[in-house]
Amino acid sequence: MRRALIVGAHGQDGRLLHERLAGEGTDVLPVVRGDMDLRDARAIGALLECRPEEIYYLAAHHHSSQDVSGSGELELYRKSVEVHMDGAMCFLDAIRFHSPATRFFYAGSSLVFGNPSAEMQNEETAFDPRCLYGITKASGLRLCRHYREKHGVFAAGGILFNHESPLRHQKFVIPKIIDAALAIARGSTKKLQLGDLSARVDWGYAPDYVDAMIRIIRLAAPGEFVVATGETHTVQEVVETVFAGLKLDWRLHVEESPGILTRRRSTLCGDSSKLLSAAGWQPSVGFHEMLSILVEARRNG
Repeated sequence: MRRALIVGAHGQDGRLLHERLAGEGTDVLPVVRGDMDLRDARAIGALLECRPEEIYYLAAHHHSSQDVSGSGELELYRKSVEVHMDGAMCFLDAIRFHSPATRFFYAGSSLVFGNPSAEMQNEETAFDPRCLYGITKASGLRLCRHYREKHGVFAAGGILFNHESPLRHQKFVIPKIIDAALAIARGSTKKLQLGDLSARVDWGYAPDYVDAMIRIIRLAAPGEFVVATGETHTVQEVVETVFAGLKLDWRLHVEESPGILTRRRSTLCGDSSKLLSAAGWQPSVGFHEMLSILVEARRNG
């Protein structure tokens, strides 16, 4: 029986991945925040004595564009380094010394690209992160490359663009819009404030991205792969679609308030041609179908 270790098993992707792998008959070992110190090399080495075939490193210290910044940046950086870099290196080193046949997948982020000049980003696009999350995720991907090239570890990386599911935390913009629209439809609230209706995002469906992770880690050779839909939509398009589906006029309820944003993101759009060629992956759920799935799930949840 195949054995897989999921680090960050209680997040959106971890829960979806656990369900998918278990459904295939894989013995899944979840590692969640609080179970262990991700910087404890000795404990991680002991954990790998079970010789898992696959490790999915999905651990992340998330923060949204409406989180508080300023004096909290140092603490944000410290936690991001701990999770995105130190923990990943400890697992990579443990594979090198304790379980060299284990394959490692690192969940990166489109934020590693920062503010690129190219309209679409692929694996050849230079990393130029402009936020702490992107800086530390870029470093995590570089660590994978280092262990791959210097030590022969099967360390693959996914450069994951935004992806959604019913498990997505409410602080992110799509669930925030859906929850507010449902509350307005019920009459329990009247207004929704958003930071930037014109912001464009490459949004995909999270189960598709979990499928991409599995395909990447099972390729003949490790590498880095962009996972994206290749199209962008505005926050206003999300609002229009969700409110129209609930027979609401969004103009009566939605207010734009740029002051609630602590940072602004550039428009990023991913080119997944390399992953299509290597593993046959492409999105199976489009933007509007995804929104319908999310609205129904949150309405019935």
